[in-house]
Amino acid sequence: MSRDLETLARKIAAFAAARQWERFHSPKNLAMALSVEAAEVLELFQWLTQAESRNLTEAQRERVREEVGDVLIYLVRLADQCGIDPLDAAFRKLEKNAEKYPVETSKGHAGKPSQH
Repeated sequence: MSRDLETLARKIAAFAAARQWERFHSPKNLAMALSVEAAEVLELFQWLTQAESRNLTEAQRERVREEVGDVLIYLVRLADQCGIDPLDAAFRKLEKNAEKYPVETSKGHAGKPSQH
């Protein structure tokens, strides 16, 4: 089975259609659901140290995996409903970020260019 985003988008759409959820999947509702799921990822890391966040237990990793799955499902569904190719959007954004954050001035700095 192909495991690309287009296939995933079709599977998510079919899942929603089988349950007659299309009416609930407006871009507004999907964006809100995406935010909630992203917050659930954040919650898993909330009280961990930097080192702990890089060395998850298998149980922690499984919980993160499930929440990442939820985030991706909502993101792909939102992109599909808005007619956006998420891979194209990501590649375009990387190009913009490369211009905004050139290696010469951004290397080793986490903030915006004006903060370097």
